[in-house]
Amino acid sequence: MISLLGPGARLVDAASGDVLAGEELADRVAAAAERAATWPGVLFAHFPATVDAIVGYLGALQAGRPICLLDPDLHTDLRDRLVARFEPGAITNGKGDLPRGYHADGAVWLRDEPSAVTPHTDLALLLTTSGSTGDPKLVRLTPTAVQANAHAIAEALGIDGGEVAITSLPLFYSYGMSVLNSHLLSGATVVVSPRTFLEREFWNDVNAYGVTSLAAVPYQYEMLKRLRFDPAKYATLRTLTQAGGRLKGELIVDFHGRMSAVGGRMFVMYGQTEAGPRMTTLPSAYLPGKVGSVGPALPGTTLSIRVDDGSETTDPDVEGEVIFRGPNVMLGYATAAADFATGDELGGRLSTEDLGKLDADGHLWITGRLKRMGKIFGIRVNLDDVERLLVDTPPVAAIPGDDRLTVFVESDEEQWPAKIKARLAEALGIHSSGFEVRSITALPLLANGKVDYRKLAEEGNA
Repeated sequence: MISLLGPGARLVDAASGDVLAGEELADRVAAAAERAATWPGVLFAHFPATVDAIVGYLGALQAGRPICLLDPDLHTDLRDRLVARFEPGAITNGKGDLPRGYHADGAVWLRDEPSAVTPHTDLALLLTTSGSTGDPKLVRLTPTAVQANAHAIAEALGIDGGEVAITSLPLFYSYGMSVLNSHLLSGATVVVSPRTFLEREFWNDVNAYGVTSLAAVPYQYEMLKRLRFDPAKYATLRTLTQAGGRLKGELIVDFHGRMSAVGGRMFVMYGQTEAGPRMTTLPSAYLPGKVGSVGPALPGTTLSIRVDDGSETTDPDVEGEVIFRGPNVMLGYATAAADFATGDELGGRLSTEDLGKLDADGHLWITGRLKRMGKIFGIRVNLDDVERLLVDTPPVAAIPGDDRLTVFVESDEEQWPAKIKARLAEALGIHSSGFEVRSITALPLLANGKVDYRKLAEEGNA
């Protein structure tokens, strides 16, 4: 069981202006907890940006009912595959036809025959991995992991009861969820809005409700630049946070400068869903001097680097796999319903599969990804390195092929394929025939804003 409601926590419905706080909020969550306690097994919850959905989520956690957060617009085929694999006892906020083996009980879909699996007593929250395939694994998190990460984020960012966040990210995405958790636990306010940066009403809500902080992923910062974002237009907005992938250094400098000009701050963060989800925060005070770093480990956690012989070190400038330790590390993955009964498999130690190094201040610098590799004429090539070589071109994404690489470039200008092919051949010392460069109108993105490499691989093999 877990309560994420700190004293003074408030939810504001941007569409109606209604405020849910104090005893009324606590009572609504308690009622949701009573309902969730009557449902068997694990709860699958489609999680739109609505007050009702948030209350249901808080209630499930309070009742000790393990809850899995899903995209509210999840395609029915994928939903049904997940349901068949994981056998949830109940499904909320579902759309369309019921999955096979379920019946409607009011707004909730209940399983006809209860699953034979009893969830482990330490299981509280399930999140999908970012989904490089059509059948994502689930990350298993404990109540301690959820609370510890929310507390650590609040401490690192200085979140208190006076802060006002807005739902600028999907709530089923771990970064969006962590913004919600850290603010409510700190007794702060969350403005619940289904709108996006592209809608004038979103920015009207920022001013109308006195929003103080805004969270965004890299593609949203690209969008903000195109929108000519000016923080001076929003009197209360004084904090930007960024996670969800590498943001170009020039954009970090740009937005740090915009915020500094109005007495504000920008924080760069690094995390993985497997760590519930955030692991580091680079304080605004270190910008622009440490552009490219993601900062030190969150309070109560540690970082080390695993080198080729399997040992770990915190010595500066030694490159290897980033190892994270903390109370927010997952129990392990679930690939089927039987895994819900499994306890802790990791002991608080997460092998991130990211390559990186620590500097003399203990700040982390991510340098690549262990498994983002391809081969060209038998030569192993880091795909992240390939994309970094093209940082000054239109957005690109590289995928492996049969002894070659395919690079997609987001541009309809005829010059780019030839330029990119020539640059890669020269920089990597590999004949240009090892690269195929294709123009694409827009790189496909996952719900969390990261490139959908699976879709690109399908196009590359088409």
